[in-house]
Amino acid sequence: MARATGSWLSGPSSASADDGYPGERLGFPEHGPGSIARFGRRLGALLIDWLIAYGLAALAMAFGWVSMTGLSTAVLVIWLVLGVVAVRAFGFTPGQYVLGLAVISIDGRLFVSIWRALVRNLLIVPVIPALFTNRDFRGMHDLLSGTAVVRR
Repeated sequence: MARATGSWLSGPSSASADDGYPGERLGFPEHGPGSIARFGRRLGALLIDWLIAYGLAALAMAFGWVSMTGLSTAVLVIWLVLGVVAVRAFGFTPGQYVLGLAVISIDGRLFVSIWRALVRNLLIVPVIPALFTNRDFRGMHDLLSGTAVVRR
């Protein structure tokens, strides 16, 4: 008899053999282009995006546009703007592009709207929502914004 109380809190052991692969419930393939991206690639893409934001903030500081005390805020603002604009315009951030990922809307829309991209990035800022994922490897930020990160 299956446990009715299993959830994301129970971890991987609560998943039964008939659950299928991540993304199957959403109609995504198991492997290859269009399949749900795994945590390692997603984390790598985030790291690349943060490094780009740090570089741009350091450049702004070199030109005197940002003071040393405002550097961390500048990095955050640059990362937010870069992420929202890039996901809206191209469907991926620079880091996701490098690692072959894309952000898609799960309701079949052609592009991710600016509001969904903004909500998604704002929920990544506190880190915690992105760490808790469901069996489709979608974090709270993806669930609330109606998006998924897939392989290109």
